Amino acid sequence: MSDRSTIRLALLAGATSLALVAAPAMAQAQTADGPAAGTGQPEGLADIVVTATKRETNLQKTPISISVLSTQALEDRHVQSLFNLADGTVPSLRVATFEARQSALTIGIRGIVPYDQNQTARDGGVGVYIDGVALGKTQGLNAALFDIERIEVLKGPQGTLFGRNTEGGALSLVSRAPTGEFGGRVNGGVGNYGSRSVDAHLDLPAFHDVAIKLDGVYQHQDPTVDNPLTGATGWNYYDRKGGRVAARWKPVSNFTADFAYDYAKDENTPQFSQLVNYNPNGYTVGAYNAGKLVLPGTNTACGGTITAGATTPICIAPKAPLVGVHPDRQRVADVGVPQQPSVDITHGVSSNLKYTAAPWLELRSITAWRGVSTDQWDNSGGPERQTFAPFVPNTANPAAINTSGTFSRYSLSFLRQHQFSQEFQAVGSVPQFDYVVGAYYFTEHATEYAATPLSNQWNADGTAYTIRSPIPGNSNPITGANSGYQQYDPSCNNTLAATVPQFANSCQFITRASQATDHNYSLFGNLTFTPDALNDVVHVTVGGRWTKDKRHGTLYVINNRSDLAVAGTVSPFGFSNSISRFDPMINVAFDATQDIHLYAKYATGFRAGGANDRSLQFNAFGPEAVKSYEIGAKMDFWEHKARLNLAGYIMDRSNTQFDFDYYDTNGASPTLGSHIEQTTNAGQSKIRGIEADLTVAPVQGLTLTASYAYTYWRAPSAVNPLTPGAPAQQLYIVYTPKNAASGSIDYALPIGGGDATLRLHLDGNYSSSQYSFQLEPTKTDAAFIMNGRIAIADIAVSDHNKVTFAVWSRNLLDHTYIYRRSSANSSPVLNYGANGQLVSTSYGGILGDYANFNPPRTWGVEASVKF
Repeated sequence: MSDRSTIRLALLAGATSLALVAAPAMAQAQTADGPAAGTGQPEGLADIVVTATKRETNLQKTPISISVLSTQALEDRHVQSLFNLADGTVPSLRVATFEARQSALTIGIRGIVPYDQNQTARDGGVGVYIDGVALGKTQGLNAALFDIERIEVLKGPQGTLFGRNTEGGALSLVSRAPTGEFGGRVNGGVGNYGSRSVDAHLDLPAFHDVAIKLDGVYQHQDPTVDNPLTGATGWNYYDRKGGRVAARWKPVSNFTADFAYDYAKDENTPQFSQLVNYNPNGYTVGAYNAGKLVLPGTNTACGGTITAGATTPICIAPKAPLVGVHPDRQRVADVGVPQQPSVDITHGVSSNLKYTAAPWLELRSITAWRGVSTDQWDNSGGPERQTFAPFVPNTANPAAINTSGTFSRYSLSFLRQHQFSQEFQAVGSVPQFDYVVGAYYFTEHATEYAATPLSNQWNADGTAYTIRSPIPGNSNPITGANSGYQQYDPSCNNTLAATVPQFANSCQFITRASQATDHNYSLFGNLTFTPDALNDVVHVTVGGRWTKDKRHGTLYVINNRSDLAVAGTVSPFGFSNSISRFDPMINVAFDATQDIHLYAKYATGFRAGGANDRSLQFNAFGPEAVKSYEIGAKMDFWEHKARLNLAGYIMDRSNTQFDFDYYDTNGASPTLGSHIEQTTNAGQSKIRGIEADLTVAPVQGLTLTASYAYTYWRAPSAVNPLTPGAPAQQLYIVYTPKNAASGSIDYALPIGGGDATLRLHLDGNYSSSQYSFQLEPTKTDAAFIMNGRIAIADIAVSDHNKVTFAVWSRNLLDHTYIYRRSSANSSPVLNYGANGQLVSTSYGGILGDYANFNPPRTWGVEASVKF
């Protein structure tokens, strides 16, 4: 036996022992690439190139857990935006709406899933990058995708090379670069629900060493749930458009400069929230008598807030007759509400410079300016999230504004964010060493103000309703199709006019307004050592990142006032925090054979601290951090016709950020009637996982894939800081199923003797039930979604032109499941005193569970031309 073989066997035995001791987990990479082309393996699997380590490497030899979605995979699954990945395409990647709105997405990996980062001074735990540029806010993430070459899903903490807010991982989108040769393609299609789409991509010939590429996209879908109110928009509607221009300048062989500008506009409405049960705990249903809730057939008052020990009868409000219980997906809402599309605009410009200074050194610079603006007009619930109370006329003062019987929360938010980032890298190799070192700077400024008027009002018995103006203080009905929708009305004024000029002409009752600024500085580096003494089969990587993070902000409007005093403090409320930390990483990789690669990795990462503007005092909180231990194996076998990637991890998260809710019912409180949310570093969470990905190409043209992710987590219990006398309550990690799996079948059959190919694709995606609220034990439904596509591709119509025709379907079986469910309105609210004793119980808000369903089956036909 040779020395090399002896070393390999010894290290393999050591790695196996480490795997048995270290963790019950293994997770790795998924790819949807088909049979290899030009690799000498006509019936095998192609090599996949990734840039997860800031250099181009072979996926199978990269000791990091990665999933890759290629251009073909995105096309086969008809992925037009990141929300389309919510079906579980990558089992360990979870995508969901924040609340019900499409305009901001919740993205998580391996159980690191944010609950509410949709604010000026909060961040997620998974970083999203476009061509190496981090996106500072989740607003606008659902914009139409341009010409994407691949999506890399980097699993586990990426704190060394990617920095803060990547404690769960990173989602890296890589755009297709200009080629410098004339060519392009145009795609167009139509489908059900009035869907239509067009995208065009044009490469221009290089001129004076400059290559230019133009991309344009348009996507539209009518509502899948109709709104009965004339002139208002229904639910799950979108209209997206955008453009991108990219230029590559290559004046000499060792220098490349890439420049890009993009602009996208996304108009959308939220997913529909519907009532899926009523009074699930079987309380007595009361009746209204002259505006007073009484036991049926009596004049005995009941319900409301009952003092502990009192004998007041328990009852709940009746359901309005017009409100139905719908355990299945609705097609038309019971009640019409004013709603216009939210408008998200994202834009940015970037430069990416690469200069090969020597055979062992490449210098890089990534500079980017980006911005996002969101005008949010979401009315997702109607009456399904608020109990019925009849309109009661004010007989003593008929001219007074009467808000009894109002319902339907119209959530309005106007956010503006701008960011600048600069990254420098030095990348290279010398004998036995590969290295990456760099420096990074990021700054952003965000402002937001929000309003939450109630837009509808019941009549006396709930058999009819009136549309009120969304302007609080104005009970006049809306008379025109577009009345009441405007953000500003110069004819009115409010209490903010004298102190905050920004709102001098606003007719809206401003619930809150805040601004925040962030500065982040970091130095990072990775060094990989491959010792000759071990025959180049062992690779030891050590890395680290030092980060300085400084953030400050102001909450300057609360409940339409800028002079509010709370607890002896006069607003505006401000916060400021600053941290300095170091995140290390060590990775030991071993090439057991030419086709079997093992690794063991330790890494840390963190999610920045900030402040919660929904706390109405800009409650500040600190960062949370993760320590991760991971082992993995990447294996090709059966003459490169099969690929199995395994990995496993243990993650311990400290100072976990959890959000607590409270509805202020204190009559003496200046925030009476407000929904308050406070973020606290509640304690330690434990997350464990096993993942496996298998790709097989058994015969020419056929590719089979299967992926599985098992995730176990344990969250702490904590006392709600807004109700300190209450007992501790169990907390939950959201959108993290214990079991998730995905599989696909792809078959490509040449036809006609030319380049034309019949392509068949079918995929299925499963996830078990999961939690969707951090404070509720209620789970969503299990889900199984299938997508399919049939295409006749690359039909030659001339020497340089090819045509493709395809039919596709998402949610092919029209499976219906609840992806977000709340029982907050199904049980009474327990109010505790400072001594921990129960003071009273409130039954006034009991109605039933409300939920959001997944989108229904969509399908369409499309054609594309390549030239």
